[in-house]
Amino acid sequence: MAGSLFKWLSAVVLTMFLVSGAPAPRALSPAPAHPLYITVTEISHNAKDKILEVSCKIFTNDLETVLEKGAKTKVDLSNAANKAATDKLIDEYVEKHLRLKVDGRIAGLHFVGSEKEADGTWSYFQVNDVPAVKRIDVVNDLLYDAFNQQINIMHVTVGGQRKSTRLDYPDAGASFQF
Repeated sequence: MAGSLFKWLSAVVLTMFLVSGAPAPRALSPAPAHPLYITVTEISHNAKDKILEVSCKIFTNDLETVLEKGAKTKVDLSNAANKAATDKLIDEYVEKHLRLKVDGRIAGLHFVGSEKEADGTWSYFQVNDVPAVKRIDVVNDLLYDAFNQQINIMHVTVGGQRKSTRLDYPDAGASFQF
């Protein structure tokens, strides 16, 4: 479902650019330009297991761009032989650029893994020992260090109640009350 949502949102945002006549977003790096710089982050509270499940989908070429910038070396997320090394880079990058507080307490992300799809890469995290959630504060500046037209969409689900927001560069903070 998240994959189809990402494709749908991508089409909607692209259509908005085309209809509005707005200029295509500019990349701050030499990566191949495309008209859409977007991530989708889903945060779901699993009350049974007392964890927050966090998943981020990022266009693969954009993710490679920011990882290369930090690692100062070529990054190829398609190369299975380098999966352990690229997973470490993804973990470090996302943990630096996606920060959570649950009910006022800093929530440490624990990397679960990643998988590459046709155009995007999913990374998965969890926050342990979260029996209940009343408020989640998020700082999400994924890809802000590479693209000045970045859009970060977030969906947060707690107790079956889903809330969403959109963060446009440079805005990075959002709060969700449940």
